[in-house]
Order: sequence, then C-alpha cells, then structure tokens
Amino acid sequence: MTFSRRLFIAASASALSVPALPARADDPPPGFSFDTVKDRAADLAKQPYQTGTDPLPADLKNLDYTHFRMINFRPERAFWRDSSLFQVQLFHRGFVYDRKVTINLIENGQVSEVAYSPDLFDFRQNSFKTDFDKDLGFSGFRLHFPLNRGDYFDEFAVFQGASYYRVIGRGQEYGLSARGLAIDTASPQGEEFPFFREFWLERPAATSTWITLYALLDSKSTTGAYKFVLVPDSQTLVRVEMQLYPRADIKKLGVAPLTSMFLHGKPGNRPFADLRPEVHDSDGLILHNGSGEWLWRPLINPRLLEVNDFSDPAPKGYGLMQRERDFQQYQDLESNYQIRPSAWIEPDGEWGPGAVELVEIPSAEEINDNIVAYWVPQAPIKANQTQTFSYHLTFSMRDAKLLPSGYCIGTRTAPLTPVDISKEDRHGPHRIWVDFTGGEIPSLGSSLPVEAVFTASTGKVDDVVSEKLGANAWRAVCTFTPDGSNDAELRAFLNLRGAALTETWTYHWSAA
Repeated sequence: MTFSRRLFIAASASALSVPALPARADDPPPGFSFDTVKDRAADLAKQPYQTGTDPLPADLKNLDYTHFRMINFRPERAFWRDSSLFQVQLFHRGFVYDRKVTINLIENGQVSEVAYSPDLFDFRQNSFKTDFDKDLGFSGFRLHFPLNRGDYFDEFAVFQGASYYRVIGRGQEYGLSARGLAIDTASPQGEEFPFFREFWLERPAATSTWITLYALLDSKSTTGAYKFVLVPDSQTLVRVEMQLYPRADIKKLGVAPLTSMFLHGKPGNRPFADLRPEVHDSDGLILHNGSGEWLWRPLINPRLLEVNDFSDPAPKGYGLMQRERDFQQYQDLESNYQIRPSAWIEPDGEWGPGAVELVEIPSAEEINDNIVAYWVPQAPIKANQTQTFSYHLTFSMRDAKLLPSGYCIGTRTAPLTPVDISKEDRHGPHRIWVDFTGGEIPSLGSSLPVEAVFTASTGKVDDVVSEKLGANAWRAVCTFTPDGSNDAELRAFLNLRGAALTETWTYHWSAA
C-alpha cells in the first residue's frame, strides 16, 4: 500500500526513448555492493519465512488515516540536507503501515542503520504519548530534489508499504504506483504481497543528479535483491536490477508491476453520478511487442473482474499511460489528474517469452487502485532457481509525443438503439467510435482515402467508416454485433494506401 489516500483492492531500444543513465553511479563503500544484498537475500531464502513484524503500540495501531497523515518528519532533520542535491525524510509507523522497515545510510565508506527517535517527527494534533521504544523503526522513506525550482527540494519519490513506490517528474503530481514484485495477482488462491524489509541509501556526491539505493525483498514464496538508480528530471528515470531467490514454486510471477486507478472515462462502460467527465490516474495500457507492433488497450472499470493476457515472445516495452491532458476533461482542481504521470517499462536485454497481464477490478470509489499490469514469464518459476531481471522505468507526461505513429485518444461504445443503460443488452449491436491523432494524422486532408480497419475475433463488424474530426484527429467508426454470449477481441487502426497510420487499438468485448 502506498502513502496516499488510495488503497489497492487485491483480487531493447524502441521509439519510446528514455533519458540516458549516468555513465557510472557513485561507488558504494569498500565491502558493500549489490552482491552484499544478493548474499543477504540468498541467505534469507534458506530460512523459514517469518510472517510477523514488531508489534505497534496501540496508539499507533489504532490511528485513522487523517491522524496518521498528521505525523510528519521534521524537514530540518532531513538527511544530507547540507551535503547533497538529495534529501531523505522518513515515514513513521502507524495506521496500516505496521511493518518495521530498516533504513541504512551509506556515507563516507560506512554503512549505518538510522536509529529511531520520536524527535525526528512532528506529531501535531495527535495527543498520545510519544515515548516509544527506541527500536520502533520506520515504515518507509521519501526522496527530495530541486526538481521544479533551484531553491526548493521537491518530494519526487516515495517507498512505503509492501514493495510499492511512487515517482514523479517535473511538473507532475503523484498518480500510479510501481511495485517491486507481484505474486498470484487475481488468482483463486489469493494474492501474495512481497515487501521491502530493508533499504540501503547511498549518499550521492555533492553535485550528483542521480541517487542509488538497494532493497531486500521478502515474502512467503521468494526473497529478492534490488538495485535502484533514480534520475529526477522532466522525465524521471528509474533503473531497476533485481535478483530473486524463490523459496517455493510460484504459479504466477508478476515482474515490474504497475498499479493505477480508473473510475470512469471515455469508454463509458459504467455510469457514475459524477460532475467530472473523467476520473483516472491512467486511461490505457500500451505495448510494444517483439514484432514491432504498437498496441493500445483503453482501460475500463468493469462490472466483473477482467484479466487479459497479451502474449509476446520478446517484449520491447509496456506501460500504463495517462494520455488525456486537458483539464476540462477532469475539472478537478484538487486531484489534478491532467498532470499525473504515465509509466513506461523497457526491458534491459531479453526477457524471453511470456505475456503482459492486465487486471481490471470493479471499483465504486477513486480511493481504490483497481488496475494492475505486469510481465508474466512463460517459463515456470521453480524453488531454488535464481531469477534475474532488469529494466528502465520512466515517469513522464510526454509519452504520446514520442510514439512513432498516430495514437488513440478516445474510445466510446453505445447500443445501436438507445436503451435504459441499466438494462443495456450486451448481446445486441453496438456502435463503436475510436479517435486517433498524432503522427501524420493532423496533416491529412479530409479528401484523402484514409480507411478504418476493424476486426473481431467473434461476432460481426459492419458499417465501417472513417471521418476527419476537427483539425487534428480522425475517427474510426463501426457497428459491432456480438456472437451470442461469446466475448470478443476487437482491433482497429487507420490505414492510408496500404500503410498503417496509427498504433493498433484493442478492446475486450465482454458479454457479461
């Protein structure tokens, strides 16, 4: 779970370029390296999994969200405040963040654990006593950097709760989250939530614009060693290296998971009594597969749990995107959904065959993170067989501009015959509208023979047309008639004289 008002409800090179990593990170102290963390993870995997954590005092355990948020780290006690472009502040334990997380600092060739003290925190209106045990520990940390102004240290990354972390770039506000690992998400046996139990943060050189940290992951099924290099900028880059040491066979391993929220938006599949036209942190899943094809899947808030797999022998990248950047589409002065980042994952090297899995969970509130996407390797994950993955993760608001062709900006569906939406017949014919822009599309005149190409795995597609939509977009339209109660996979793109103008729009038609 992340430090926010949002809760999670469980149930190679490409055209998307990423910022270059520094040529080298700062050297860790003698005797400490990523291998140190790997050795710790390997040793931990040989031991029985310990489910418990140090108990919390009742005053902290019983905190509600509002009072927990009142506990703030004192900015004047921030680590590296006068010696680096980066500062570190810590999170107290309490509320749902009951697990103790060990924080170590790597400084001047030495590794030292940060000792807990209530003096590090301002408890504000909380009236309980703060003479807690000196070993109470912390629940996570946040990183600060002069991201938007040279004279102010903005918070740009948070690591807190299970293996969750959130990152932003310049001019952005927190939205979707990343995770270290997902196990058995949306599986009948229930999801397992690995957690980062210990961190090592390396103090950067005085003028360094990147920071390196290490993490030790633990869960019932596996342990893991992680190395993160974070480069805050307009597109903040996170370079991730991970090595897993499975204690047991894992049925479904989710590598490089992303977690987000979609309440309602253009697909309009669920009605909400909401003044705001759209409410979401992400509005689509994008994939660049091994054959070079770009796929776009608009997100929905389903009435029933939806799990979709996108098989790929060698993925080039995937991500959860926030494409809609027009404030008028959200009209929310508090949440500012129009400046929440997209997240793009690009594997380093070959991950081999597998599938990107997209999980969409029914949700009635925007406080719930109900969207998850991750990579599932095809090869079985066996106990005592080490697994290694590395990737770049970019948080940005420029993703659409970096695509090599036109891209989807809107999906809408409706019954061909107007009906009471609460009694919608999913088995009858529906009209589908898909809007595209970008690439060559804004320059194409309405007299050009731009074609809409629709296909469906089942059912029938009729009445296909394409039309110029204002100055910068084209619309593809069709009538889709489902085949009885069968689900269908729909695909569409725009074509001009035999050449594709856009990415491929994909949509799962559920008869439920």
